[in-house]
Amino acid sequence: MLKTLKKKKVWIPLLILTIVITGVIISKATSDTDINVDAEHIERRNIVHKVNASGKIQPEEEVQITSTITGWITEITVAEGDTVQPGQHLISIDEKQYRPVYNQTLSQVKSAEANLNKVRSQMDRTKTLYSQKLISKQELEQIETSFEIALSQAEQARASLQRAKDELSKTRLTAPKYGIVTSLTKEEGEMAVGGMFNPMVLMSIADLSYMEVLVDVNENDVVNIDTGDTTEIEIDAFPDTMFYGVVSEIAHTAQSLNMGSQEQVTNFKVKVRILRPPDKIRPGMSSTVNIITETIADAVSIPIQSLTSRPENYEKLAKKKKKHKKRGWGNKDEEDENSYMGKEENIDIVFVLQDVFGEETAPEGKKYALVRPTVVGIDSETHYAVQSGIEEDEIIVTGSYRVLSKELQHGMLVSVNMDDKEHDEEIHSNSKISNTRSGS
Repeated sequence: MLKTLKKKKVWIPLLILTIVITGVIISKATSDTDINVDAEHIERRNIVHKVNASGKIQPEEEVQITSTITGWITEITVAEGDTVQPGQHLISIDEKQYRPVYNQTLSQVKSAEANLNKVRSQMDRTKTLYSQKLISKQELEQIETSFEIALSQAEQARASLQRAKDELSKTRLTAPKYGIVTSLTKEEGEMAVGGMFNPMVLMSIADLSYMEVLVDVNENDVVNIDTGDTTEIEIDAFPDTMFYGVVSEIAHTAQSLNMGSQEQVTNFKVKVRILRPPDKIRPGMSSTVNIITETIADAVSIPIQSLTSRPENYEKLAKKKKKHKKRGWGNKDEEDENSYMGKEENIDIVFVLQDVFGEETAPEGKKYALVRPTVVGIDSETHYAVQSGIEEDEIIVTGSYRVLSKELQHGMLVSVNMDDKEHDEEIHSNSKISNTRSGS
């Protein structure tokens, strides 16, 4: 009896220990293989590549009214928002400094012309007398010289009058073209500071029926843009409204920000003409532009998040990892694997879900995730266009990010959560079948 009790005391702890070890092994194996992934079927769709940029709205043509003379502003005939026509009077500048000069030169012109007429008459009479041989040739030459001098003086007087007239005309500023007064920087009684190099802007006129967006495009994207590309335009002041336009001009010179620092950015200015701008649009409004650079119709496509990378020797790594797991190598295996992976170049891949891997068949409710090297082309906001590697209707892994980027390896068994869209379609289909049966 005592021996029997002793045997029980020995075997019971051994049995418990065996159960615990078995449970740990089973749970570890389960945890290693029980990976949940999101997946969806490969479909064809239109891939539209867009370059996104932000900027400000401005008129296609804007005229700045400046003064080349300095004087007090005596009159302003328009206000901001007024429409002006070509030649319309806009601003008057005090002409007290310029009117006397004009009058003086005008008087000089009259005097010079009178003297010229006088000398011309004398020359005509002298020529008549010389033809009759009543005077000498020397007297004729003298009067001809006097005529040339008088003619030169008259021309100088007319040139001075033209200059004085031009300066006087600058005291009256007129509109050079049709447009709307978009800004007015001066008031009556203020000084208009003129000059040939840095004249003060007094007023701006623009035709607001022709507007454009001036955006900054990064140097990596500007090479894909061509004049005439269509665009989608969103204006902050007009929410939930999409406008359209075309690229009208691309700068050839870059503009760099934060030169010499790690944050240095090189952009190019791009002008986008707005087609049918709204009536209440104003210069300076903020806008976001999507420039459509390329479109591929009916292309085999994959979600952007499904594309990841793995070393070129992904099959060897998968076999090595599987072999090490059977031996129970643990953390050392991960270190060896990471160092081994670093020696190989990475390639773009997606994980394709299949029921068969080699000679093995996936159990019910699971699939094998197999690496498929993939070459992609242009991208839209959500998808890549596939050039090679994937065919339509195949199932690929789309998430989660952690699983795709780190955990998932070639040949792993996974549990699959299909895309909600396909799940909803399946529910809708089953609902229709159920309704048909109940109706019959």
